[in-house]
Amino acid sequence: MKILTVPYISQEKRFPTGCESVSAVMLLRYLGFSLSVDTFIEKYLQRQNFEIRDGELWGPDPRKVFCGSPYDPDGFGCYAPVMASALEQAAQGRFRAIDETGTPMEKLLTGYIDRGMPVLFWACIDMLPPIPGPSWRLFDSGERFTWISNEHCMLLVGYDRKGYYFHDPYGGHGLVHYSGRLTWLRHRAQYEMAVGMRPL
Repeated sequence: MKILTVPYISQEKRFPTGCESVSAVMLLRYLGFSLSVDTFIEKYLQRQNFEIRDGELWGPDPRKVFCGSPYDPDGFGCYAPVMASALEQAAQGRFRAIDETGTPMEKLLTGYIDRGMPVLFWACIDMLPPIPGPSWRLFDSGERFTWISNEHCMLLVGYDRKGYYFHDPYGGHGLVHYSGRLTWLRHRAQYEMAVGMRPL
């Protein structure tokens, strides 16, 4: 069993769809940076809103920007490449952010947790089942994109023989534990996205 001691921040009230940013700031504070979630969002997070064009919803690509606003209950979120870019900027040349999407859980544990480094980790809110939709056309390509709802980002901080420990910003949950299989299923539902940090 191993659990890293990481500062906890809740996303409640102020950041209803800001799980990615809140989790990122928990990681940054663990690494010694003293910035706020608001500063991270305003200074480092790339965001873009939606538009209605001829009665159809058009929007950004979550692999490139945050879709909507973390301050808005109707915002969506963003994927690992966006957070890797924001984290690397916020780390100011002291750490490199690595998109670990598709990396097996065991390698996240040995490569990061066992070395004292938490990991940004995508799964589903409260480990609920994923729900396809809604969908929109992407601004840059026109292709139809379908969002997988219940998308959620937490900070992986530890593990034991039965599962994994997370700092979960949702609902003020604090330190939570989920079984290994459930975690794997919900992580897979969100494209097995993760972001790690390496010191330079």
